[in-house]
Amino acid sequence: MTAPLSPSSPVKRYARVLTIAGSDSGGGAGIQADLKTFSALGCYGMTAITAITAQNTRGVSAIHGVPAQMLQAQIDAVVSDIGVDAVKIGMLHAPEVVQVVADAIRRHQLPHVVLDPVMVATSGDRLIAQETVGALVRELFPLATLVTPNLDEAGWLLGRSISTAQALEPAARDLLALGARAVLVKGGHLPGQEVIDLLADGSGLREPLQARRIATHNGHGTGCTLSSAIAAYLALGEPLVQAVRLARRYILSAIAAGADVRTGQGPGPLNHGFAPLAQRIITQPS
Repeated sequence: MTAPLSPSSPVKRYARVLTIAGSDSGGGAGIQADLKTFSALGCYGMTAITAITAQNTRGVSAIHGVPAQMLQAQIDAVVSDIGVDAVKIGMLHAPEVVQVVADAIRRHQLPHVVLDPVMVATSGDRLIAQETVGALVRELFPLATLVTPNLDEAGWLLGRSISTAQALEPAARDLLALGARAVLVKGGHLPGQEVIDLLADGSGLREPLQARRIATHNGHGTGCTLSSAIAAYLALGEPLVQAVRLARRYILSAIAAGADVRTGQGPGPLNHGFAPLAQRIITQPS
């Protein structure tokens, strides 16, 4: 039988990260990728599932949305008992789901929210309804610590194509004008041997982040993994710029570690567990 702690004993806990996202039955993206990432970076992961998808490396064959009330119950159950140090938000397929998440962030004052505006899967399958885009911008952009669109998602949000490295800065500026506090515009879809992302915020920060492109067939879940890694590092106490840098380093290593591995017949997953860290224990006064 475990002895009770005295009132003056310090409290030990894990760094806690909640993912609010859809389930990928193939295990490469969505909450499955998020949980693998949290674990690999030494955090304790929790989930609030927004939708169940039937998918594999070749595409998405079905989507079943979780009722909004059930999503709210999942978030409330986790927050009221375990607590949350950071949040990653992924696939939100309908306006009412966006509203539930926004209300929960306000109600619980959830910290360090990373919003990955998932709209299209790696396979090209569309994952959310058109009317959801407006709800995302209106309700969640002002609440998010960071928004992480790829070029297709940024183009959809802004209503124009973004096809050059020179277009990243105007895109970031216009996303900030929509209400985002900080954005990471991901340029992985641009041609060339270098991958260029741009981190920007409302205070004037403009930080290009470059890395050599890794030749691989396995890119499924890269967006989910990057946003999850950023949330994990924020939960571990890193400031935003450093969290983004460390998360990019992690995902590039995960891509490289799984570059020549074959999983399924389409774009495969990353190697999330290439060098897992022990779970970080945080000690705080009782």
